Amino acid sequence: MAENLKGCSVACKMSWDELEDACRREKLHCKELGVNRSNVNEYEVEFLCDYKKTKEGEFYLVKWRGFPESDNTWEPKRNLRCPKLMKLFHLDLDHELRLRKRHSVPKRLDKEVAMSLVQKAKLRKNLQQWESHLNQTRNHSGRIYVINEVDLEGPPKNFTYINNYKVGPGIVLDEMAVGCECKDCFDDPVNGCCPGASLHRMAYNDRGQIRIRPGEPIYECNSQCGCGSDCPNRVVQKGIQFDLCIFKTENGRGWGVRTLQHIKKNTFVMEYVGEIITTDEAERRGHVYDRQGSTYLFDLDYVEDVYTVDAAHLGNISHFVNHSCDPNLQVYNVFIDNIDERLPRIALFSTRAIRAGEELTFDYKMQIDAVDTESTKMDSSFSLVGLPSSPKKRIRVECRCGSDSCRKYLF
Repeated sequence: MAENLKGCSVACKMSWDELEDACRREKLHCKELGVNRSNVNEYEVEFLCDYKKTKEGEFYLVKWRGFPESDNTWEPKRNLRCPKLMKLFHLDLDHELRLRKRHSVPKRLDKEVAMSLVQKAKLRKNLQQWESHLNQTRNHSGRIYVINEVDLEGPPKNFTYINNYKVGPGIVLDEMAVGCECKDCFDDPVNGCCPGASLHRMAYNDRGQIRIRPGEPIYECNSQCGCGSDCPNRVVQKGIQFDLCIFKTENGRGWGVRTLQHIKKNTFVMEYVGEIITTDEAERRGHVYDRQGSTYLFDLDYVEDVYTVDAAHLGNISHFVNHSCDPNLQVYNVFIDNIDERLPRIALFSTRAIRAGEELTFDYKMQIDAVDTESTKMDSSFSLVGLPSSPKKRIRVECRCGSDSCRKYLF
């Protein structure tokens, strides 16, 4: 019967937590969900709703997993085995009390505070479920974490996480028909590997760091090449290697992304992924996004302004990366399995060392500041030809990046 419940989950759109709850209610056993004969009758704390301290001790109002809130019960602290939930509850409680300028825990929380704590617990559960979904969907080694300690906004609606471009109607990717036959792709003076075949030089050093200036294309080895996955000319195609966190910003910039690991200078961080559409369709959508006050349209105009990437509803973690006038990420055009120069992949590389916990940003307007690479240093006279243009925007938007070099407006 558990298998039947599992099978109907698609039609019912049940989460794994909801399936587990259903199994426990119906006394069903399911190996995948971890529900067996020994624990099927166990009650599990979903979250804590309220708190009181009396002469008899400390008590918590418990929401039980798989049961309606009408079945919530007061339980003594000594009977509960959920230290993590208790810690989170008291962190939320302290935060609420600070907001209300209260400095002591009452014997019984007032209804307003208790309601806020329940909302926070439900939000945390929703974000944890979304985080789990993102990590089940991703095809890269870097994990994704989600946190909101600012307000009660949950996962974005109408957004689907994808790992690669989704090609729109009428657009065809022209795949590579040949690949290199190098013995050493990094140091082949005769053939020059895939970059040399396209009359360009190798984009990476022996540590996989970018060593060309923005505007110059990256040609990586492709599926037709004889080299293996350890080839030093396969960087972007390996995907995100760092653990990243989607978090809610405190200054009204919506969601942002921070790295949880140190990132060295000139290192690949992520791709800008979305739906590939024509510029005519992008123009139509752009008017709609303008009215909504946001846009995720990115022109692919490396050689010709024909296609645009729209990451509004289909995208990866780059969807949540904010703008900065002093960014720590820079955009590069990348070609791997597609030879159509009108359809480059868009890769974001670090412009400097980025410490763990720092927010990741790139310049939406793509104005070029001095950026060091291993071999050159760009200056203000460097041409913008060859760089993807910024996301489309037709209305003036105030910038809140907070950098010393802030231009005050995004567009």
